[in-house]
Amino acid sequence: MIKILLQGAEFFAYHGFYPEEQKIGCRFLVDIEVGFEPQADLDDDKLSNTVDYEKVYIMTCEEMKKPSKLIETVGHAITERIKSKYPFVKTIQVTIKKINPPLTGKVAHSGVIINYPSAK
Repeated sequence: MIKILLQGAEFFAYHGFYPEEQKIGCRFLVDIEVGFEPQADLDDDKLSNTVDYEKVYIMTCEEMKKPSKLIETVGHAITERIKSKYPFVKTIQVTIKKINPPLTGKVAHSGVIINYPSAK
């Protein structure tokens, strides 16, 4: 199995349960790992034989622009888009970290991890 990675993709977005979070926004970091079996011989050196991490990044950008109350919802949407575009993927892990979440104490980040397939 091959895995493509996007690590530390930074976004300013308006996700959050509280109305203030959806007004003022926050910084987020997103990590994505996609595991798959190549669709053809990699010696062909064709982008169509793999998962294009540029397209994964663009899908992530588009989903991060849609305000949601829960980052779980955003992570799920990113996962579903990857599965739809690349039905041959075997595993997806999307991690979203909210930098400096609005809590009463100092916290570097809060976050969520979405896995496909999900553990049962």
